[in-house]
Amino acid sequence: MLARVMAPLWACILVAAGILATDTHHPRDSALYHLSKQLLQNYHKEVRPVYNWTNATTVYLDLFVHAILDVDAENQILKTSVWYREVWNDEFLSWNSSLFDEIREISLPLSAIWAPDIIINEFVDIERSPDLPYVYVNSSGTIENSKPIQVVSACSLDTYAFPFDVQNCSLTFKSILHTVEDVDLAFLRSPEDIKHDKKVFLNDSEWELLSVSSTYSILQSSAGGFAQIQFNVVMRRHPLVYVVSLLIPSIFLMLVDLGSFYVPPNCQARIVFKTSVLVGYTVFRVNMSNQVPRSVGSTPLIGHFFSICMAFLVLSLAKSIVLVKFLHDERRGGQEQPFVCLQGDTNADRPRVEPRAQRAVVTESLFYGEHPAQPGTLKEIWSQLQCINNYLQTQDQTDQQEAEWLVLLSRFDRLLFRSYLSMLGLYTITLCSLWALWGGL
Repeated sequence: MLARVMAPLWACILVAAGILATDTHHPRDSALYHLSKQLLQNYHKEVRPVYNWTNATTVYLDLFVHAILDVDAENQILKTSVWYREVWNDEFLSWNSSLFDEIREISLPLSAIWAPDIIINEFVDIERSPDLPYVYVNSSGTIENSKPIQVVSACSLDTYAFPFDVQNCSLTFKSILHTVEDVDLAFLRSPEDIKHDKKVFLNDSEWELLSVSSTYSILQSSAGGFAQIQFNVVMRRHPLVYVVSLLIPSIFLMLVDLGSFYVPPNCQARIVFKTSVLVGYTVFRVNMSNQVPRSVGSTPLIGHFFSICMAFLVLSLAKSIVLVKFLHDERRGGQEQPFVCLQGDTNADRPRVEPRAQRAVVTESLFYGEHPAQPGTLKEIWSQLQCINNYLQTQDQTDQQEAEWLVLLSRFDRLLFRSYLSMLGLYTITLCSLWALWGGL
């Protein structure tokens, strides 16, 4: 009976003893704690971690381009997302793993250890990256610091070949304070592996990553030589959306404007047609300005060609307006101010000479006696004939001058048409050549 009562009690005592035994374990008893405490107990992060100060600390760099976030040609700024790695050896953070439960790698706070002062020369904005407070340290003292960075850097962007442009922007890593005698740089991977590695790149944006070439150099200055590694990010734009929305409509507008040259140059309908095309050009230019990148250093080739097209259009329109206005004034002047022949010494009767369309009727009336019945002599008839002859000569001179103007302006019109056609052909060939060069990269 007593055994039955004591059995549950003993079970509770054993469970409580087990809990107490578990609670007695403390983090200070772990090998990881002892290792971390031993490494950082006498560590001074202000001192470069070498026993012999004449030995340089070599920092190995690596870079992965993750995405092209923005290319601002107007402000000459490139925004990229990269994964950055730096590895160096800390001689003060090494240990014998056999003394610490075979621990070969631990994480330590980055703020508690020495870290190289590596910066990017092209930085133009505050570095935006997640706060990763820890780094990995292995038993030999090798430290690896990896972090994603959103880099906003200055870049010389050339938009002349837009939308088939290829940009080359550099990211130069160097120590801001230590010379090459103290901190040297090296590649964590071979430059060839870095150049063609696009595994993590997001290729669904406007830009396509072509390569990331890298070079090592030493920058000499008055303070000494500084080691630096330059990564050249080469990228090209995907042009299809701009071909559909800009290039093809611009070529169609040029073809429509070329068709207006087949309208007679002295026709007023040509002015109306060209004015409508000019309005279309203006609207298209406004819409195009929102899509074409603006740059102080270079203007896109499509902008040059489009400005030339507008110049041809305005010149042709102005020529047509001048021609129609000139012909209209000539005809209007001939109708409002008819040639008048005086008869005799009085001004009572002023026979009007009819326009050129009725010359035959006037001449026939003189020879067949259909002139208004007035007493006249042979002298008066001769005077009337001379008056009519002078008028006809004046009209012939006017007609001849009008014909000469038409011939001259027609030649000028043909010159404009051929120049316009040649420019359009050059425009098309240039765009096709740029597209072919873009595709060959």
